[in-house]
Amino acid sequence: MIPPKTIRKIRCAIYTRKSSEEGLDMEFNSLDAQRESCEAYIASQKAEGWVPVPDHYDDGGFSGGNLERPALKRLLADIEAGLIDVVVVYKIDRLSRSLMDFSKLVEVFDRNDVTFVSVTQSFNTTTSMGRLTLNILLSFAQFEREVIGERIRDKFAASRRKGMWMGGIPPLGYDVVARKLVVNEAEAELVRHIFSRFLKVGSATLLVKELNEAGHRTKSWVTQDGKDRLGATFSKNFLYKMLGNRVYLGEAVHKGEAHAGEHQAIIDRTTWDRVEAIKADNAPRKRANMARATTPAPLKGLVICAHCGRAMTPSHTRKKGRLYRYYTCMKAITVGHDTCPVRSVAAGEIEAAVIGQVRALLRAPEIRARAERMAHDIHPTDLHAALDRFETVWDQLFPAEQARLLHLMVEQVRVSTDGADLRLRAEGLSSVIADITARQDGRSAA
Repeated sequence: MIPPKTIRKIRCAIYTRKSSEEGLDMEFNSLDAQRESCEAYIASQKAEGWVPVPDHYDDGGFSGGNLERPALKRLLADIEAGLIDVVVVYKIDRLSRSLMDFSKLVEVFDRNDVTFVSVTQSFNTTTSMGRLTLNILLSFAQFEREVIGERIRDKFAASRRKGMWMGGIPPLGYDVVARKLVVNEAEAELVRHIFSRFLKVGSATLLVKELNEAGHRTKSWVTQDGKDRLGATFSKNFLYKMLGNRVYLGEAVHKGEAHAGEHQAIIDRTTWDRVEAIKADNAPRKRANMARATTPAPLKGLVICAHCGRAMTPSHTRKKGRLYRYYTCMKAITVGHDTCPVRSVAAGEIEAAVIGQVRALLRAPEIRARAERMAHDIHPTDLHAALDRFETVWDQLFPAEQARLLHLMVEQVRVSTDGADLRLRAEGLSSVIADITARQDGRSAA
C-alpha cells in the first residue's frame, strides 16, 4: 500500500487595509469583506496545504501611499522572523498604492522566500505568469524612481537659480525662517569681523587661534525635528570654507554657477575680492602640502599624538636649502600649536627610534618564540636566520618598501612629551619573515 503524500503546511497571512475610518465601527465592514474573500481563496487551496495564520493584519484608516502602517510593520516583522510563507490580499493596492513602496515590499518577500497573492486580480507569484507580471510592475517602479529623481534634481536646480535656500546646515550669520535665510545680526557681526581680521593678519592659522582664544564658536542651530546642534571651535578647514562661501555675497550656488539669492548679503564685493586675492597669494602653501606626498614618510598613518588622540601627519620645511621633516599633530595644525604640548616631532628621530625598537623587539626571545608559533611553514633555524638578516636587508630597501614592512609590523606609535610608545602588530611578523626569507632565497638562486 502506497503511503499518502505528505503535504507541507503553507502559512498564509491575510492583510487588509482601508484608507478612511468611516464605517469601521459597523458590525461587518470593508476590512471584514476583504478578509472573507481572502479566507475563501485560502480554503480553495487547502489541498495544496494552505492554512491561514491566526493573527489578523488589519490597517483601518491608513493610506496606501506609504509604509507607515502598524499592521503592515507587524506583518513584515513576522515575515523576517520566518512565521509566514504567503501574503494574501484582496487587491494589490491594499498592500501599497506606490510602485516604489511595492518594490521595497517585494524585496522583503524575496529575501524571506515569501510569495503573495491578489485574489481578485489573478495575481500569484507562485506561478510563472504572476512572476512575469511582477517583473513588469518592478520595471515601471524603476522607471518611476528615475523620473522622480530627475524631477527632484530639476526642481532643485530651478530653485537654486531663483536664489532659494534648499536646506542643509545654516551658515554662520544666518537663521532659517520659513525656509528662507534671514540675517542673524549678532552672528553677522562675527562674520564681518572674521573677514576683516583675515584681511589684516592674512593667516588662517593665526586667525583660528585668535577666534578660539576669544571664545567664538561655529554655528549653533536646531534641526527640524528639534535636535540641538552646538557649535564647535574654529579650525582652518572650517575657516577656509567660510571665506569661500558665496552665500555671504547674497548668492546661491548650484554646480559652480552663482545666482542672485533671495537672502541679504553680509559681505560686500570689495571685501570679498580682497580676501580672494590673499587666498590666491597663499596658494604656494597648498603646493607645499602637495609636495608632502613625494617626501618619504614611512610612519604615515601610524603616529598618534598621545595627548590629543589625533593623528600626526607628515610635514616639512626648507631652511637654507636643507629639508627638515616632521610629524605634526593635526590639532596643532587646525587649531593652533599652543593647543597641543606635543605639537611635532622630528621625523628622522622618531623613525630611527621606531626602527631601533623594532630591531630590539625582533631580537627579544619572547618575540622570536611567538614568531615560531605563527610561522608554521618556516623551519626555526631559517626563521632565526631571517630575523638576524633584518638589519642588513632593511638598509637595502627602497623607502616605499621600508614603509610597507613597518605597516606590517607596527600597529601604532603614540608620541607624548615623555617619548614614544610602540605597539607591534603580532600577526604581521610572519609576513615580514616570509618576505625577508623570499628575498634571501631569490639572491641565492641568482
